[in-house]
Amino acid sequence: MQGEPLAVAGGIYERDLDKSQANFSQMTPLSFLERTASVYPAHPAVIYGNVRRNWAQTYDRVRRLASALAARGIGKGDTVSIVAANIPEMFEAHFAVPMVGAVLNTINTRLDAEAIAFILNHAEARMVIVDPEFSGVVEKALARTGRSIEVVDILDPSYHGGKRIGKLTYDGLLQEGYADFRWERPADEWDAISLNYTSGTTGDPKGVVYHHRGAYLNAIGNILTWGMNHHPVYLWTLPMFHCNGWCFPWTIAAAAGTNVCLRAVRVEPVYDLIRSERVTHFCGAPIVLNMLAHAPNELKSGIDHKVRVMTAGAAPPAAVIEAMEALGFDITHTYGLTETYGPAVVCAWHGEWDELEITEKSRLKARQGVRYSVLDGLMVADPETLEPVPADGETMGEIFFRGNNVMRGYLKNPPSTAKAFSGGWFHSGDLAVCHPDGYIEIKDRSKDIIISGGENISSIEVESVLYRHPAVMEAAIVARPDEKWGETPCAFIGLKPGAEVTERELIDFCRANMAHFKAPKTVVFGPLPKTSTGKIQKYVLRERARALG
Repeated sequence: MQGEPLAVAGGIYERDLDKSQANFSQMTPLSFLERTASVYPAHPAVIYGNVRRNWAQTYDRVRRLASALAARGIGKGDTVSIVAANIPEMFEAHFAVPMVGAVLNTINTRLDAEAIAFILNHAEARMVIVDPEFSGVVEKALARTGRSIEVVDILDPSYHGGKRIGKLTYDGLLQEGYADFRWERPADEWDAISLNYTSGTTGDPKGVVYHHRGAYLNAIGNILTWGMNHHPVYLWTLPMFHCNGWCFPWTIAAAAGTNVCLRAVRVEPVYDLIRSERVTHFCGAPIVLNMLAHAPNELKSGIDHKVRVMTAGAAPPAAVIEAMEALGFDITHTYGLTETYGPAVVCAWHGEWDELEITEKSRLKARQGVRYSVLDGLMVADPETLEPVPADGETMGEIFFRGNNVMRGYLKNPPSTAKAFSGGWFHSGDLAVCHPDGYIEIKDRSKDIIISGGENISSIEVESVLYRHPAVMEAAIVARPDEKWGETPCAFIGLKPGAEVTERELIDFCRANMAHFKAPKTVVFGPLPKTSTGKIQKYVLRERARALG
């Protein structure tokens, strides 16, 4: 009919309804800090020994650090690395570095100098912030990089040891900045916010790139998944270098909570802080729970409030769950990978399960569960066809993820990124079943990664070191179940004719050539089982390792 407006692709809702500053902004978890500092400026933000700062003070320090970084030429796309324990400076870096468009690279404090040097070079780090506890290994790493990287030394009065290895201190850097720094949101929420390295099964570790959107969503996902109330008191038992502390630095800012910092996870200070600060939440690997459950009874007394614990990795044994719940600890089991911003799957609990016996409750809690509220897709499927397996609790397939809280990809590694995202899903490499109620449960790890105390250990990396020993002809590493660590590396060794070496000598050799936690805890000598084509049968070795008890 004459006079009718022309049709618009997408219909009437595409006419004059555009994005503008009034109705759209790029998602970034940095906004959580700004809001909380504005709404709850006097609420405690950080507690660390004698240090107590509120959110207004913390925001001031973050902006000072950000402005000082900008003045030194740090900007979009630059990498700032940090090697630090769970101290206030580590928390502040999660906001200050991305405020100037730079990318935060938190480095595992348990790595050796060679691995740290590789990361610094691969990430093209412009600056590295160093905790005095790790100054020695970082100094060695810097010498291996073959280039100049600006070093910022943290001076921690509560730590007695370490040394200055740079010309600039963290406090000195703060003095260069100013608290009214006007930072801007990223131009695109797809911009990188952080870089985390994960050990692959072959070659060097891969750099996993996170974006602002994913960090924002997973931070909120933690609140939704855990049912966190406003103003939680969060104890930092989980390393912030692990997937940016599973996004909890940003989560606690969003929830206007309190960060109780802790340099080292030991039983006595953990229980002391839970009591004195009335800690409501903490995260950690099952080894942390096991340690707390078996602590002396006198340390456990006096806790009269509910404490919620999020754990990931191998599920805690039934006895540990029972002991923790008897103390008033409520355990939530989650699962995820570095590539999914930490936990993205949760064993969502049903009220009717509360009446079950502890053994049955533990069996249910051992399952990895269902997707986070902010994860778009989760399935167990055939790794070749991507056809979902039957939900029968028996048919195994690979776990696949899809959504905004999946990494951008691997830094400077297009082939690995393409392989990981083949078919439009992220391939986890973990093998699982899907139960009739839709809950998934891991049965094996297709990449032979060993998870020991929450740390990933590549079997091939350990094998490569063992093969360098003059007495070793063949070597295979598999996981051996361990009550304390969850799993430990178990080495099966075939010696060269006439060669002699002891278990202790091989373990010491590995510890001298790699991070100590990666070295095998057990060595078994003898012929290795092989297929007709000469391939070592690791599934046979896994059974032998389990039989060792």
